Amino acid sequence: MTWKQTFTSSIGKKLVMSFTGIFLILFLIVHVGLNACIWANDGGEMFNKGAHFMGANIIPRILEVGLFVGIILHIIQGFLLTAQNKQARATNYEVPFGNLGSKWYSRSMGLLGTIILLFLIVHLAHFWLPNRSSQGLSLGNEIDLFAKMKATFSELWVVVVYVIGCISLGYHLAHGFQSAFRTLGVYNKRYNLMITSIGYGFSVIVCLAFAMMPISFYFNLIK
Repeated sequence: MTWKQTFTSSIGKKLVMSFTGIFLILFLIVHVGLNACIWANDGGEMFNKGAHFMGANIIPRILEVGLFVGIILHIIQGFLLTAQNKQARATNYEVPFGNLGSKWYSRSMGLLGTIILLFLIVHLAHFWLPNRSSQGLSLGNEIDLFAKMKATFSELWVVVVYVIGCISLGYHLAHGFQSAFRTLGVYNKRYNLMITSIGYGFSVIVCLAFAMMPISFYFNLIK
């Protein structure tokens, strides 16, 4: 497969989606682990130390560039695959199978991806942009992100937006996790049930943790 085919063929698009999806899953593990430090109830000291470490070291900052490249590729290929699938299904089935054929969220990855993209824009505007603006070209000059979270999640509409974003991410991961491994060839009776179970567990635990963060701030459960 040539580089052009990697980004233009159906198989190539799915491979790009799989590799970038797994990369983003690994990022979510790090992100939720770091953000979970807010529950230490130490006034944000542990969380801010973790955030400072990520912002003061060159390797995480380089990986940050790779993260954005991965996100952009995932979004572009996702929309292209959604358009391609809609074109292929231009003629509807005489008898709609509904959830018997596939789960509703697996048929709605384009919609869920769009909601997540809008949520991501809001999230970056709230935290990443102000933090990087304060740093300029320097490293380790972060704003007080714990105080920023506390102020941001004091507004109900923001909490609602974040919870909706987390629910959408959960459904997106529920299908995307197992789909990524299936595309890479890890799909047989021996591993399928295990991967599916891990995928559902990961989707629920990670997205529930993310959703509970704004809720915890809003109801003053974090000191």
